[in-house]
Amino acid sequence: MSSVIEVDQLTRDFGTLRAVDQVSFTVERGAIFGLLGPNGSGKSTIIRMLCGVLEPTGGSAHVLGYDVTTDAELIKRRIGYMSQSFSLYSDLSVRENIEFYGRIYGLSPDKLEQRFQEIIELTSLGDRLDQLAGNLSGGWKQRLALGCALIHEPEVLFLDEPTAGIDPVARRDLWDLLFELAGQGVTLFVTTHYMDEAERCSDVGYIYDSRLIVCGKPEELKQLASVTPPGTARWEIDTVHPATRLSTFREMEGVRDATLFGQTIHVLADQSLTESDFINRIAEEQATVQVRPITPSLEDVFVTLSRAEGLNHDADTTVPDTQIQDAAEPQSEGVNSVDAPQVPLEKRPVEERTSISKTPRIRQKPLAGFWAILVKEFSHVRREPATLLFVFAVPVLQTLIFGFAIDTQIENIPTVIFDLDGRSSSRELREAFANTRTFQIIGRVYDHDAFRHAFESGEAKVGVIIPPDYSDRLLKGEQVSVQVLIDGSDSQVATTALNASSLLGLNYSTNITKNFAETLNVVPSRDAEGKVALPVEIRPRLLYNPDLESSHFFVPGLVGIILQLVTLFLTSFAIVRERELGTLEQLFVTPVSKSGLMLGKLVPYAMIGFVETLIVLTVMVFLFRVPIHGNLWELLTLSLLFLICGLGLGMLVSTIARTQLQAIQFAFLIMLPSVLLSGFMFPRSQMPLPIYLFTFIIPVTYFLEILRGIVLRGSDLTDLLPYVTGLALCCVAIIGISLKRFQKQLT
Repeated sequence: MSSVIEVDQLTRDFGTLRAVDQVSFTVERGAIFGLLGPNGSGKSTIIRMLCGVLEPTGGSAHVLGYDVTTDAELIKRRIGYMSQSFSLYSDLSVRENIEFYGRIYGLSPDKLEQRFQEIIELTSLGDRLDQLAGNLSGGWKQRLALGCALIHEPEVLFLDEPTAGIDPVARRDLWDLLFELAGQGVTLFVTTHYMDEAERCSDVGYIYDSRLIVCGKPEELKQLASVTPPGTARWEIDTVHPATRLSTFREMEGVRDATLFGQTIHVLADQSLTESDFINRIAEEQATVQVRPITPSLEDVFVTLSRAEGLNHDADTTVPDTQIQDAAEPQSEGVNSVDAPQVPLEKRPVEERTSISKTPRIRQKPLAGFWAILVKEFSHVRREPATLLFVFAVPVLQTLIFGFAIDTQIENIPTVIFDLDGRSSSRELREAFANTRTFQIIGRVYDHDAFRHAFESGEAKVGVIIPPDYSDRLLKGEQVSVQVLIDGSDSQVATTALNASSLLGLNYSTNITKNFAETLNVVPSRDAEGKVALPVEIRPRLLYNPDLESSHFFVPGLVGIILQLVTLFLTSFAIVRERELGTLEQLFVTPVSKSGLMLGKLVPYAMIGFVETLIVLTVMVFLFRVPIHGNLWELLTLSLLFLICGLGLGMLVSTIARTQLQAIQFAFLIMLPSVLLSGFMFPRSQMPLPIYLFTFIIPVTYFLEILRGIVLRGSDLTDLLPYVTGLALCCVAIIGISLKRFQKQLT
């Protein structure tokens, strides 16, 4: 028979902890190989390495001829895996779970239907097809998990403690299924800590404290000379109270070991001891005690070899929990029925009832358990670095943002000049605008198309138009009007520009008037009706939002913030939730690709987010009366791009966070700068240069400019090209980093 699993010096470390220490064994095709050992001994770690979801630290392993390190994805197509805990989808029905795994393994519809019927017949799940998996009992859950693991007809089936937590009847039924599979030629690799299950395996290995102590066929292991050393014999003693008599036999001269085994005591003793020697040890029970010679059980094998290896552990800990309970229960019954019978209080003597009733009650201390709870909570906090980061980083981040980045005093408003005059008087007016701290001249334009593009692209928030007869009218003593166009889509900036331009016009005219004496018969200028007037009349005009309604500014921006909030929180829980439920590990063993897994999660939420976009835009238009001046299809297309970016950002969070609490914390850390630094609440132009540059890595920064451009200014793609490019680059970077960080392996 050929080997399907070959393990050589396999080792796995978790930091300073060595979970598997140089384990070596082989498994033949068609065998039922049982890997036994107590909880925490390394059984599950070995299975995960053999399935390719956990990378070995040292040594090597091959499954079906493939290396578990380099050919993990090839292995996953030919094996089945059933994890220790139920790791299917509780909110899917039995049918949906089976069909899901059939599609994961790429079965065609016809093949899936054929295998589905075969699995249902094998597992007897026909009456429960429409029942939610989470509502099944423990035994039926295991049957369903086994069916999902077998849907693609694997050559090797890994079962990690498949009978843990189910009742004895379900456990026997499950083993009947396993025997049927073994008869069909499927190789089974089973981990368990139940010794009775080891007897059902064709080959067994026993691992303790990360090291493989022994491996072979059960009958061969029982015949090992080290299990029953020369000159010794094994006895089984059946007594009334085995638990109370255990120490008696352990202290008996000539006894090398004594261990509870169900309702009896197994003894390893010198051959010089006879049956009568054991009976005489408890002379008071001579009539009931029974002593008979036995061959060693597998439990005897593993206990003896463990001690021979020099492992410091208590022999009782190697006994299965169920056996310890079985052994302990008779002792409890014996004590209650013989040594301390329980008599109802009302039937006891008056003196005893009186003494009991007078027993003083112990009052609970007000702060009982305070210190224990306090120490426990500090231990939780100490071992949760993400919480400490959240607690200490958020206040610092808020302080920095509000202290340095946010400035309610609006300055350096981007301004363009359209000077149609071009003479010295118009240059003086341009300098007057430039000398204020409110306006920042970013350039001059020389035609109306360039002037319009500066506004629609969002490059300029203020535009000054100096008429061609500006100098002539000043020389003639006529009032001249200078038009100042202000982008009203940002109410804060617009209000500041409106007040500053009016004040500039007044001050500039006052300076011109100083050249004329009050007693002169002439005046600096007159209006069209010949009345005395200021030389320069500044006529500001608000574009896009003439009434300065704050809803026109905040609602389009709020659309972007809401969409990021929804998409970020939707997907930030996607992988984390699967990791906590255990379904992610089950997916890791399947041949699903990284991109297939992540995009499969993104698309449904993208569709949901797109419907959310339509709803929010509808509310904006019909409830808040904010019309969309630009192309609606361009807006929806760019909104979809932003949705994908936001969903990718949530996926990135889910690859970092290990719990749903951490996912919430990281999502909040992302949303805080997104709201405060994106330009939604405060103008980015007023922020210090380092923080202003930082805002360019925030995706919602670009989407807010796109929203306000299309909705309020009627901008087209050409006008918004820098913002569309920035959003696309953010999307590509975030999706790429998410795919890079996501690994189909446990860490």
